Amino acid sequence: MSDVRVTVQHAQRSDPRVVPTGTTAAELFADDRNVIAALVDGQQRDLAHVLADGVVVEPIMIDSPAGRAIVRHSTAHVVAQAVQELFPKARLGIGPPIDDGFYYDFDVESPFTPDDLRAIEKRAQAIIRAGQRFSRRVVTEPEARAELADEPYKIELIGLKSSDTAADDAEASVEVGAGELTIYDNLDAKTGELCWKDLCRGPHVPTTRAIPAFAILRSAAAYWRGSEKNPQLQRIYGTAWESRDALKAYQTRLAEAEKRDHRKLGAELDLFSFPTEIGPGLAVFHPRGGAIRTAMEDYSRRRHIEAGYSFVNTPHITKSELYQISGHLDWFAEGMYPPMQLDGGTDYYLKPMNCPMHILIFRSRGRSYRELPLRLFEFGTVYRYEKSGVVHGLTRVRGLTQDDAHLFCAREQLPAELDSVLTFVLGLLRDFGLTDFYLELSTRPAGKAVGTDEEWAQATELLREAAQKQDLELVMDPGGGAFYGPKISVQARDAIGRTWQLSTIQVDFQLPRRFGLEYQAADGTRQRPFMIHRALFGTIERFFAILLEHYAGALPPWLAPVQVVGIPITDEHVPYLDEVARRLAAHGLRVEVDSSDDRMQKKIRTAQKQKVPFMLLAGDSDVAQGAVSFRFRDGTQRNGVPVDEAVAEILDAVERRRQV
Repeated sequence: MSDVRVTVQHAQRSDPRVVPTGTTAAELFADDRNVIAALVDGQQRDLAHVLADGVVVEPIMIDSPAGRAIVRHSTAHVVAQAVQELFPKARLGIGPPIDDGFYYDFDVESPFTPDDLRAIEKRAQAIIRAGQRFSRRVVTEPEARAELADEPYKIELIGLKSSDTAADDAEASVEVGAGELTIYDNLDAKTGELCWKDLCRGPHVPTTRAIPAFAILRSAAAYWRGSEKNPQLQRIYGTAWESRDALKAYQTRLAEAEKRDHRKLGAELDLFSFPTEIGPGLAVFHPRGGAIRTAMEDYSRRRHIEAGYSFVNTPHITKSELYQISGHLDWFAEGMYPPMQLDGGTDYYLKPMNCPMHILIFRSRGRSYRELPLRLFEFGTVYRYEKSGVVHGLTRVRGLTQDDAHLFCAREQLPAELDSVLTFVLGLLRDFGLTDFYLELSTRPAGKAVGTDEEWAQATELLREAAQKQDLELVMDPGGGAFYGPKISVQARDAIGRTWQLSTIQVDFQLPRRFGLEYQAADGTRQRPFMIHRALFGTIERFFAILLEHYAGALPPWLAPVQVVGIPITDEHVPYLDEVARRLAAHGLRVEVDSSDDRMQKKIRTAQKQKVPFMLLAGDSDVAQGAVSFRFRDGTQRNGVPVDEAVAEILDAVERRRQV
């Protein structure tokens, strides 16, 4: 038997080896049980893959992001097998891995009950213990159609294979993306007989026993392939991890996240709601929620003024011509509300973004190089038609307010301006208490972009250089840019380690050209400006939700909707605290006095539930001494604090934006 040469890649180290012809990836990594798949010449492969001469092979470890995704995808197959064994009439949808877990969609006669989910999980555990082997099999399209004739959704996916639609569909590509059409068989560990099969690209773990720990989380309704025009299926969500300890840690994080859910906190703290009379994804902010938004916006405005931004304001609707010029009707129409026909048949759209209107402000008169960089800023409310199935609290809404800026500058100003704006963005986010960041650089999307390769390369390199100056981890996002330019996204980790995409910064060579923007250069020539798009919070609504969850509702004093509550020992002490409250309010503090009929201890519990930073209690001795009993959110208390000292301490906490 002849030999083949392979190169085993371990991080930065290459290890050339000579192995017998027919050697599999499993045999190559037989000494390491944590290897569950392999990267062969850059392509993920099962461990059963036979290695060809000259290939570069890298192990995929079970605790790596790629390894976890493979474990989760394999677990989705096990759950689907369990469902079809318990519910033989169930038809299969799609079962991809997702962040921290997986899901699988099923067409069943009725929604899954909690008892059903427990039974499915128990059956899936039995399948895992049985050690069934995942076996990849290449099939032709006619063969796949014949084998899966009873699975209408799989047949539809097979039809997408030849239409190239699957490559653009993240869900469909899990099963019928580029390359060969394959079916994975689950084979009995002892007899090799077929137990179950599914259309899938793979790869998968070698056997079901390689799934160390999993749990079914919940079920929900979901439209087939995300379209409301399609049948509604039942989706089972689950999670899978490399160890029982990792699963337990995730479940602990999940429980903590549930306690921090901004939708729950929003109701408990009376901050916002989504009236059914208005429609899904359209929030109304109550007085206390409005107080938080105002504090966020006021601080942001002050910082923008200090950084040299000019404030503008634009309308909520516009004629279609504006978005025809910008290209949004070509590239973004699915995310826009349908037009309104006015003025004898003219189409008007609710604006989905502010940038074209800011461009018109720049173009409204002649501009000189002396005005550049020109930084325009707006809290601009926009409207995007999100499908009802993806609308989620304040994090995915249909009406959203962007803290939107567009910066116009000369080519030679771009490096300094990008450095400045990224530094400004990170500084402001840190002021709100987020400190753990990494950056993501999104490049040109294939087939969905305007402009030359050279322009995209220049813009991408400028962003890369700006990102590297921040001394933060930089992660590439190939193909994730907007149609008009690449972007940097600031990714922030919250108090429990979850990652949120926040600010985006985009370099745009295209819209200034489409709108014919010019300025007069120092030599008298007409030059085209370059444009930077920048949303700092992303949207006010989403950032509001992120802060609420980051702080578990206990916002720092400067952001708290009620910063101080006065709690009288008896009704006789209300006038005294009213006067203290007036002094605090004169400094712009948000203060209330609880003059209800509740007993003092209940008033304290109410203030604690409302997560008020400071409680000022007053009884006879406090009144006599011109003092208050100073109680903090964590339950600690100082008695006999002079009113002047209490006011000064609260003002200091608010002005220094520190949490108490």
